[in-house]
Formats: sequence, structure tokens, C-alpha cells
Amino acid sequence: MQSKPQLLAWLTCDGVHIDPATGKHTILGVFSNIPAHHFPATHPFMVWFMTLTDCSAGPHKVRILLGLEPTRMQPLLERTFESPGPLQRINLINELCNLTFPEAGEYSILIEVDDEPILATSLAVTS
Repeated sequence: MQSKPQLLAWLTCDGVHIDPATGKHTILGVFSNIPAHHFPATHPFMVWFMTLTDCSAGPHKVRILLGLEPTRMQPLLERTFESPGPLQRINLINELCNLTFPEAGEYSILIEVDDEPILATSLAVTS
């Protein structure tokens, strides 16, 4: 029986540096909300960093959806990645440029791997 991919880490941050000598990831500027003075508001750059495990060997697809209402979410990002096997930890750095928020509110985020939901969370955009 194949296990379901597991999300070990999910962070919203300003950037991720990968040390070329060690391969270690340094997470820069972790934040949990976006303050804005007017709407629509555009956030120039952010990273959604995630660590996955329990992914069977081979190609996989991650999809991230965003919306003000959990029932009306729009795909924001879709990408493929390779897993060497279920015991490996896979770090994915997802860069988002010029993400626009039409109004203040609690934006729902849904993360899917191979069309299976693995996390439902939110991001506050405040005025």
C-alpha cells in the first residue's frame, strides 16, 4: 500500500538561501500576515517553503490554491517534482511575484499533492 505524502513544514517567508557547500536551507523573514494600506494590494515577492515526505519514488505534482472563500479558490501555482523515495525529505521553494489581494480578509490556502489535499490553512491580509 502506498502512503499519502506528508507535509512536515510550511512557511511563508521573504526568501530561502541554500548554502552551496552544505545544502542547508536558511529561511529569511518568516511572516504570517500581510499588512496593506489600500486595496487592491500587491505583495511584490514572497516564498512559500514546504518540506514533504512519504512521497513514492517518481514524479509528483503539487498545486496551491488561494481564495477569500474556501469554496471558491483559484489555482495559484502548479509544479512537478521528483521523489527518490518515501524516506526522503523534499524541500520545495515556491516563489510568488506580484500576488494581488483584492480586499482585506483571511485568505484560504489549499495545498494538494497528486490531487490529494495535504494542508488547508490561511493567510491574513489586513488594512
